[in-house]
Amino acid sequence: MSSRLGIIDLGTNTFHLLIVEKNSDKITTLFHKSLPTQIGLGGINKKLITDEATERALKVLHTFREQLDIFEVSQENTFAFGTSAIRNAENQEDFCKTILQETGITITVINGNQEAEYIYHGVRTGVNLGKEPSLIMDIGGGSVEFIIGNENQIFWKQSFEIGGQRLMEKFMKNDPISDSDKKRLYNYFDENLIDLANAVHQYAPTKLVGSSGTFDTLVDIDYQYRTEQWPDRSQTDFAITHEEFYRAYALILSGNHDERMAIPGMIELRVDMIVVAVCLVDYVLKSHNISHIQVSSHALKEGVLSKLING
Repeated sequence: MSSRLGIIDLGTNTFHLLIVEKNSDKITTLFHKSLPTQIGLGGINKKLITDEATERALKVLHTFREQLDIFEVSQENTFAFGTSAIRNAENQEDFCKTILQETGITITVINGNQEAEYIYHGVRTGVNLGKEPSLIMDIGGGSVEFIIGNENQIFWKQSFEIGGQRLMEKFMKNDPISDSDKKRLYNYFDENLIDLANAVHQYAPTKLVGSSGTFDTLVDIDYQYRTEQWPDRSQTDFAITHEEFYRAYALILSGNHDERMAIPGMIELRVDMIVVAVCLVDYVLKSHNISHIQVSSHALKEGVLSKLING
């Protein structure tokens, strides 16, 4: 018996749609699309989804609706998850109601803990985590999830509301970012990531495993630099050397918007937010003395799929 599932991840910057067919034990991807919505823009630090953001969300979700209909995914097999920007918005209820009325898509708003759990299960399907503890890090526009786990289990997880859009609006007053703003940003990490420092001290992860946006772009930049090609889209497990991360980091921090845009592998959606995001990666690597970086192209939506199928 085959059934089709549609999974939508409503991120703060990007909405993702994954449509799969489940045939006994076999899972086939039928459709996969990520589109920028930037629903956090202009309102995230005010706990608001602006009218313009709602319009952008509707436009993307109408496109997703068309695909769900083309692939005949039933209502009960469509799962849409709202994350940081939606869970913190004071107009969350109105936003979800509007989406439902206009597109027929019901949004389930998940908390940071649930988000971290799904990310772990998704990352685990994308990379070989191994027996040693890894520090998994997913930088979204609204929140950042940190999970310490190995291939078998989660030891610790926490979601922090310090995503790229929030940090950018708070700290990126100049472009390129000024030394004083960068210093304020790193102090902010010190103050807000105490729980992470305690967990790393306890579990001593040996590598950093990144997923989502910034890490995908870092992989693209690495491939363009080394091979002048894009990575194979069917590959889900990547390694980025320490040297390559710091080569990209230096380029990203030294340039302004247009200069960053000229970096081979950079995309418009990520070009500004990547500044504060690579600062966070640098902070984590240096604070916790981690030198190995792995990247999983699987994240929340694949985690949802894994949980739906395996329970």
